Amino acid sequence: MAKDTSLILMIFLPFIGSAMAAFFPSNARNAEAWLAGAVTVCGLVLASMCYPAIVAEGPVRAQIEWLPTLGLNFTLRMDGFAWLFAMLVSGIGFLVVLYARYYMSPEDPIPRFYAFFLAFMGAMLGIVLSGNLILLVVFWELTSIFSFLLIGYWYHNANARDGARMALTVTGIGGLCLLAGVLLIGHIVGSYDLDVVLASGDLIRSSDLYLPALILFLLGALTKSAQFPFHFWLPNAMAAPTPVSAYLHSATMVKAGVFLMARFWPVLAGTYEWFWIVGFAGMASLLLGAYFAIFQRDIKGLLAYSTISHLGLITLLLSLGSPLGLIAAIFHMTNHATFKASLFMAAGIIDHETGTRDMQRLGGLFRFMPFTATLAMVASAAMAGVPLLNGFLSKEMFFAEAIETHADSILDRVAPYVAVLASAFAVTYSIRFIHGVFFGKLPDDLPREPHEPPFLMRFPIQLLVLTCLVVGIVPGLTIGPFLHTAVTSVLGLATPEYSLAIWHGVTLPLLMSFLALLGGALLYLLLKNYLAHCEEGPPYFRQLKGQRIFERVMVAVSWRGARFLENRLGTRRLQPQLRLLVAVALIAAAWPLYHMSFGLAAFSWNLDDAVFSGLWAIGIFCAVGAAYQAKFHRLVALIFLGGAGLVTCTTFVWFSAPDLAVTQLLVEIVTTVLILLGLRWLPKRSEEFQTDAIRMAARLRRYRDLAIAVAAGGGMTLVAYAVMTRAAPPTIADYFLEKAYTEGGGRNVVNVILVDFRGFDTFGEITVLGIVALTVFSLFRRFRPAPDSVESPEQQRVQNATDEARPDRTAGETVSDYLLIPAVIMQWLFPVIIVLAAYLFFRGHDLPGGGFAAGVAMAAAFILQYLAAGTRWVEDRLRVLPLNWIGFGLLLAALVGMGSWLFGYPFLTSHSQYVELPLIGSIPVASAILFDLGVFSLVLGATVLMLIAFAHQSVRRLRASRIAAAEEETA
Repeated sequence: MAKDTSLILMIFLPFIGSAMAAFFPSNARNAEAWLAGAVTVCGLVLASMCYPAIVAEGPVRAQIEWLPTLGLNFTLRMDGFAWLFAMLVSGIGFLVVLYARYYMSPEDPIPRFYAFFLAFMGAMLGIVLSGNLILLVVFWELTSIFSFLLIGYWYHNANARDGARMALTVTGIGGLCLLAGVLLIGHIVGSYDLDVVLASGDLIRSSDLYLPALILFLLGALTKSAQFPFHFWLPNAMAAPTPVSAYLHSATMVKAGVFLMARFWPVLAGTYEWFWIVGFAGMASLLLGAYFAIFQRDIKGLLAYSTISHLGLITLLLSLGSPLGLIAAIFHMTNHATFKASLFMAAGIIDHETGTRDMQRLGGLFRFMPFTATLAMVASAAMAGVPLLNGFLSKEMFFAEAIETHADSILDRVAPYVAVLASAFAVTYSIRFIHGVFFGKLPDDLPREPHEPPFLMRFPIQLLVLTCLVVGIVPGLTIGPFLHTAVTSVLGLATPEYSLAIWHGVTLPLLMSFLALLGGALLYLLLKNYLAHCEEGPPYFRQLKGQRIFERVMVAVSWRGARFLENRLGTRRLQPQLRLLVAVALIAAAWPLYHMSFGLAAFSWNLDDAVFSGLWAIGIFCAVGAAYQAKFHRLVALIFLGGAGLVTCTTFVWFSAPDLAVTQLLVEIVTTVLILLGLRWLPKRSEEFQTDAIRMAARLRRYRDLAIAVAAGGGMTLVAYAVMTRAAPPTIADYFLEKAYTEGGGRNVVNVILVDFRGFDTFGEITVLGIVALTVFSLFRRFRPAPDSVESPEQQRVQNATDEARPDRTAGETVSDYLLIPAVIMQWLFPVIIVLAAYLFFRGHDLPGGGFAAGVAMAAAFILQYLAAGTRWVEDRLRVLPLNWIGFGLLLAALVGMGSWLFGYPFLTSHSQYVELPLIGSIPVASAILFDLGVFSLVLGATVLMLIAFAHQSVRRLRASRIAAAEEETA
């Protein structure tokens, strides 16, 4: 398999597996685990296949063109550092999947868990393998979204909902900052390609935009890795299922921030600003995280704060600007992933088998769970930095860097003391976990009888603990070659000499390690009795919780601030919103015209202009009449509105735009019917109780709205006149006229632009249309008409008598009785309109028509059937499934766009050629017709879905009003 194909499959397989898992039945727990396990194993195999090429040739790249002219492509890049993280993400992902199979209850929605899990895995692999900065930010935000879904998996739990919301808020805002920082970096370099950026360190550091870019970049990285002062969200994420916590804390989510800082270390590090910002955040997180971990009662809370501390250690190493510090940071990333994943899984087993994670309620579990206890103790020792374990090696490298002088500052001078103190705290909370959970007397009030878990549930911990031992004893033979590959991919020729030997003699770092071990043990002895009965949280700091600060900020911003803005600017009425929107648009358009020359050509008058002016006079009269009649008779206003639309349609014909005219005419037909259905629910207007002051205020509002409308319409008229009468050089229109047939394969320039040149815009527009249709349908399902819009009892008696005379029809489900056109004629029109829609569709690439016009025409056919026979007949006989049409349209349009990748072309690149058909001859065929078919399908589905929403609500309203009338008669 080609290396570029391996990278693409590594990204897409988790998302494909996620989509498949979502459709699994809820009781297929084994099948979902097998699927997720297969996806993670495939990721491991694909990554392993790339390693020989990385060692021999350097980074492996794969690229799918997206917007090549702007330098924005779907670029994947795997070097040694990315390979190491991809192996961690996939390998620990496999172990977590195996563990989750036994941890998750069959009563949980397991398909949803594995769907979110695999999607999160794919997003994390996207961060690791992205070769384009914009693509990296996209995957970065996806990790925030899917972690939100995973943390809030047990949504019935208030803590889970709060923790998920907090994580999404903090990391989501950080992601927006990262996007701004990436845009600045791309602006400085002139490219978003990762290889180009990594080779432009001197250019970036010398730029005037370096500091704002650095601050924004670090806001993204520090929030994701829960570094001070953004550390508070991580402990609250412990409400997630333990498999989620094990994965997020070891190889994914929180590692993304330190991964990003290490990735961009050659570009951004080495400055005084980097040293102070990153160093202070890392040192504070290292010390405070370790200190707070000591006083946690919940095992997962202890591990969460220890994660903050260890990530602070990595951040502090990255701040030093030393290549050896970077090496130690990368080494500790891998070590922390192994022992932290095993510890979280052990915590989950303890909770699973005893029913609690409260260390003050636990004790003596070694007698009942000896294997699990032994594994947890070894992993805790690795976390504490005990010799002959992997954590000891990277922590000793940290001590060696802490005693070096990197910058003449107080931060650098206190680093050795903070390192020893934080390491002593790590020993203390590690001993507390071991002693408090596995030794002492077994409590009598445990919710469950403790016992060993199934072997396969414990197997992932055994494998990870074995890794801690093997790496700690023979690091040079195990992790050494892979670490060297990762380090050289970041540092290149600047990679210094370093040693992973477990013995370097009696050195100062070794003495610091033993001082930390001894000090931590003594501190635990001093705090032992206090910790056995204390409240959760360190003394004197229990009120200083990041969660409370976050909640107060959220209340101040999202509640009070939003309420203030809503009171000042917001309204529930549509008219003030439209007034504000139009006024802002008017000012925005007038401002540049005011500062620029705006000349109008000399006005000339002829007979054609007189005819056109008369036509527009009719349109203006209809528009003013619609606005005036809306106050008295809405049906008359709708008729006037239709007249204005027909004048607009005629205008398009006048200016040789038949495509727009056809679309305008069809849209006018459909929207008029839909609005007509909606008019029945609007409340009646009454001025009976209005005072003269109220009437005067309403009149002034109408005059104000008229002035805004005249200004906006008149301004657009002047701009349009200036554009159409000026003598201008060749414009973009000339380009489309020249290239439409030669490159798009069509003579209808408008349609070629929509489905070829600007196909991605059209794809976004039909996506929005589908969302709007679903939103309308959802809103109308919950809509209840106003009481004063219900017909009177007299009107209901007339309608009931009509229904009794027509017992073959469901009451209120047809409106053909009120139309002049017989229902049978409307039914006969159905095949005629189908042929018309097919005609518009197939001619659209060369003549006026296309998928959008054909979709609207087809929707009009269904509307006629509703008018003739009602919704029940349409649904039962025609079997309209609008959701399927919408889904098929979106899927087909996306597949057509991605199909161009198979031939090495950018997304949505079309191809056209002549095809010889028997008896017909050569006919032009373009691949864009399939994309247009997707547009047709979605437009049809969206329009019919909105029709069903209107029609069903109308039937419901009529039935409710008749029941009310019947009850009134009975009373």
